[in-house]
Amino acid sequence: MSAFTLDQLKTILREGVGVDEAVDLDGPILDTPFSSLGYDSLALLEIAARIQNQYGVAIRDEDVELLATPRAVLEYVDAHLAEVA
Repeated sequence: MSAFTLDQLKTILREGVGVDEAVDLDGPILDTPFSSLGYDSLALLEIAARIQNQYGVAIRDEDVELLATPRAVLEYVDAHLAEVA
């Protein structure tokens, strides 16, 4: 499977969790903390569940707190995609 992309993550954010109208997801968000983007810990659990359902990558609950930015999510998912293939 190819790399998990920022566009795929943005789709999950928009469709599954929602977007704060004050946040521009099309801006430079890779290193912006999710808390600054308007996502709390429950939203991150929902993101993790959607990634598992759509891409087969299980994100352990204890790892969710490590995924503080979109870049961290992309790196985590990419590192675990090979396990799913």
